Amino acid sequence: PGVASVSAKGDTKASVILQGGVRADLRVVGDAEFPYALMYFTGNKEHNIVMRQRAIERGLRLNEYGLFKAKEETRDPKLLVHCKTEEEIYHQLDLSYIPPELREDKGEFAAAEKGELPRLVEWTDLKGSLHNHSNWSDGRHALEDIAYYVHELGCDYWAITDHSKSSYVANGLDARRLRDQIKAVKQINEQFAEKGSDFRLLTGSEVDILAGGELDFPQDVLAELDVVVGSIHQGFSQSEAGMTRRIIRAVQNPQVHILGHLTGRLLLEREPYQVNQQAVIDACAETGTWIELNANPYRFDLDWRLWPYAKSKGVKCVINCDAHRNEHAGFLRLGAGIARKGWLTKADVINTLPLKALLKELGRRRVRKT
Repeated sequence: PGVASVSAKGDTKASVILQGGVRADLRVVGDAEFPYALMYFTGNKEHNIVMRQRAIERGLRLNEYGLFKAKEETRDPKLLVHCKTEEEIYHQLDLSYIPPELREDKGEFAAAEKGELPRLVEWTDLKGSLHNHSNWSDGRHALEDIAYYVHELGCDYWAITDHSKSSYVANGLDARRLRDQIKAVKQINEQFAEKGSDFRLLTGSEVDILAGGELDFPQDVLAELDVVVGSIHQGFSQSEAGMTRRIIRAVQNPQVHILGHLTGRLLLEREPYQVNQQAVIDACAETGTWIELNANPYRFDLDWRLWPYAKSKGVKCVINCDAHRNEHAGFLRLGAGIARKGWLTKADVINTLPLKALLKELGRRRVRKT
């Protein structure tokens, strides 16, 4: 399934073209070789170069077939340093285990030498998503269907943030429809409460950030919501300076909790608009605005390379599905993987908080900005 054609094959190697045109290489290795191959193929080139150099400095040779007591390249099983796991390979090179997501030669070796690698966030730490859509705008499923689906998955909460009125292509809500939706969400929450469940749908909006940085709803309407995500969906052609001012003005608004998909990129489809990302991150740090890690695989926005900088500024991450159908709830797992590449821990991610603590933080965001 998913394979369009086989481009090469042999006893232990094969290459296939997946539907969509992506090439995938397949390898078959023996049990003894497996930990070495796994380590080799899950690190980038730069990471592997450092690993091989560390082996040489210790009188060893490292390749995809093993770690050997030798001064020259070899695959002689008699010289193999037997390691059953990746952890053992790293320990042989005087390093604590480096998770695959960090194998980029971007500081992981210095941290591993000192035993200071962080405990990265796990997808099971996540309690819900704060940016999602229903059939009130451009999502597929009804509010009640969404609530029961994600509750069965084990989520503690799930925000409904349908589009605002300027996103007319996405059937964006005006103030009247938004207030009707708030009532509908409250009724569903009452149903859960009657059954003794603490699960909660959160009211919200993915409100458009307009050309001048103003928002698509007035302040009094936004104040009625649990969660406000500010995002750009039009006017992508502004200059970098103009776009940066636009977004900074939006995150300075006391009603905005989260900045959604900061760059607007769609991987393989649309380039990001021009914006000074570090300046926006700095503004979020000043205002206490959280930045979304949009876990839709066509977005993965904010990019993982920017999260260490955001973290250094004290900006919190929200891993959001931007779900438009129930099965998109699985994007939480993908988002956690990208967050791990950005060196993020459980403490760095807001939606690892249980419901009561999250509601408290949502309230504090508004107080901090006023």
